[in-house]
Amino acid sequence: MRVLLALGGNAMTGPDGSASPDAQRAAIAAAMESVADLIAAGHEVVITHGNGPQVGNLLVKNELAATVVPPVSLDWCGAQTQATIGFTVLNTLEASLARRGVERPVAAIVTRTRVDADDPGFAHPTKPVGRFLPYEQARPLIEHGQLWEDRGEKGWRRIVSSPEPREVLETGTLLTLIEAGYVVVAAGGGGIPVVRTEDGTVRGVEAVIDKDLTAALLARSVHADVLVIATDVDHAIKAWGTPQAEEIGVVSLEQMREIAGEGHFASGSMGPKVEAAMRFVESGGPRAVITALEQIDKAVTGSYGTVIEGRPAHQQNPTSQNPTENEG
Repeated sequence: MRVLLALGGNAMTGPDGSASPDAQRAAIAAAMESVADLIAAGHEVVITHGNGPQVGNLLVKNELAATVVPPVSLDWCGAQTQATIGFTVLNTLEASLARRGVERPVAAIVTRTRVDADDPGFAHPTKPVGRFLPYEQARPLIEHGQLWEDRGEKGWRRIVSSPEPREVLETGTLLTLIEAGYVVVAAGGGGIPVVRTEDGTVRGVEAVIDKDLTAALLARSVHADVLVIATDVDHAIKAWGTPQAEEIGVVSLEQMREIAGEGHFASGSMGPKVEAAMRFVESGGPRAVITALEQIDKAVTGSYGTVIEGRPAHQQNPTSQNPTENEG
């Protein structure tokens, strides 16, 4: 079975949220134990991951050094964190596989995700990133061309665009590696945001792409049998935080659309994960699961977590089997 595994930010930091190098290495090593179990069981695995804490660290460095050196753009931040996390995944996953006597090559690919240059997100940036700062500290960054908003007593915070992912440009490379037997790490942090210019070339842009939405697109692009979105809870919760709270188990796409439409999932946490899972199934994916990292072995078979089951192959729209650039 081909599994697209989307690891949340909790898999990349310490239990207390620490993003120190040692904490990151330890957290990623622990996560790779679960991944190695999947691979040892015979599954083909493609890994994508978040990078929020890591990009956050780079943004703080930008802030502190803004009066000395120009800030690094978000596309560069994405590339740097993809490489750093990918390098750490390579080392720790290879070690986990060796302990199990499993010989599988692992590759981490710096991955670009194309967005539309005219995406509405660019005209109306809404995604807050980084920490709150007093105006005196935000001003050098504003003078470098960044957009910051006054958030009252908390201070000023940077706002960036969050466009829809349209195409993972390295898909062909990923498929070649998968077919050659590689475990592939790709599209970390939603992918490095790029646009295609009128002359056909590609350039990076200042944006943050939702990692879960890219995971759904990537899962269809590499023909995954299941999309597993690993987070820090066993199930998505209906009516979370109320006496009526209820874990969501196995549901159809239609049932999950109805639950989501009732407003049960916050846009800054579970909402994008649910939307990504639904998009994968809607585009023809057989199954999507949201659950805790420790449960991914059972999630792959659909026996644990919040499971959205797709339609049987004979009921699917044939056009949904071929991902297009309009997916996202």
